[in-house]
Amino acid sequence: MRPPRAGHAGSGAGAARSRRSPSTAPSILLLLLLLLLLPLPSAARWWRQWRGAMSRPSSAGPGPSKPCGKQQQHSPSPAAVLPGTGGASPPPPPPPPLPPPQQQQQQQQQQQELTSLFECPICFDYVLPPILQCQAGHLVCKQCRQQLSLCPTCRGSLTPNIRNLAMEKVASAVLFPCKYATTGCSLTLHHTEKPKHEAICEYRPYSCPCPGTSCDWEGSLEAVMSHLMHAHKSITTLQGEDIIFLATDINLPGAVDWVMMQSCFGHHFMLVLKKQEKCEGHQQFFATVLLIGTRKQAENFQYRLELHGSCHRLTWEASPCSIHDGVSVAIRNSNCLVFDTATAHLFADNGNLGINVTISMCCP
Repeated sequence: MRPPRAGHAGSGAGAARSRRSPSTAPSILLLLLLLLLLPLPSAARWWRQWRGAMSRPSSAGPGPSKPCGKQQQHSPSPAAVLPGTGGASPPPPPPPPLPPPQQQQQQQQQQQELTSLFECPICFDYVLPPILQCQAGHLVCKQCRQQLSLCPTCRGSLTPNIRNLAMEKVASAVLFPCKYATTGCSLTLHHTEKPKHEAICEYRPYSCPCPGTSCDWEGSLEAVMSHLMHAHKSITTLQGEDIIFLATDINLPGAVDWVMMQSCFGHHFMLVLKKQEKCEGHQQFFATVLLIGTRKQAENFQYRLELHGSCHRLTWEASPCSIHDGVSVAIRNSNCLVFDTATAHLFADNGNLGINVTISMCCP
């Protein structure tokens, strides 16, 4: 039998090797041709898939490349444009909330801007409802308007009376500072409460507390004693917690006032005995003690008034009033010792009435 040819055997072996390791040149050319024909995004996607298929190891040898069924997920970058924005950048985040002190300061500034719209150009107080304006819309407070015939801003006529209803509505939504804010009052009030508060505000100027005079002095609390010593030198001042207040000539006709000062516990007290006609032909005496200080300070003290006779004693204890209230308020509120002429004569000695006055501090 004829042996097989070596050449055929070698040719068969070479053919077998050629089938196991085919040349990649035609595949590359075909791929390049496809890349040229496809659109750029699709070509790039096919190129990545083909490179991935060629780089994967396989025990069965390389096979035909297959497109990957699942594409790689990519997280959007921070600079990615949001869909539907038309390429515009996203809106900036809202500013952080202001801390409480800055927020309070901003609210106070806005409140001041609103209240400044109501300032009267004459007295610089606030124009409160009912609000009247001139024909050009300028505002003047009620007190100043009564003394004017022309608008101080435009010199136009203030008549007829024109209500500004819009400003009245704004005034109902605004809190106005107290008239005495410059002297220490920090309250802000609705316009309906403002006049009532200012009538009793602790920071309003003090009037001269000396009764029975026509003194129209006004000033601070610290200046009251200086005024009394210089303008009312006839008032006697005694030192101590327990003194005798001697009222001379109580039989004098008409209305009479007796005044004395008592100094103790670092404060000054005004002792007042007042005789007046409560009703026709019937005179009464009113004795009280006033503190040269505020109402809050007056709450820290007590006073006792005593009338001593041979067989009788009349005692009155109460808290002193502040000179802000005055003697008239103490009499109106019955915060004083009241007795008639017959009682005064019962305790008097030759027309002189001695009243024992004791000042004490309240227990905390």
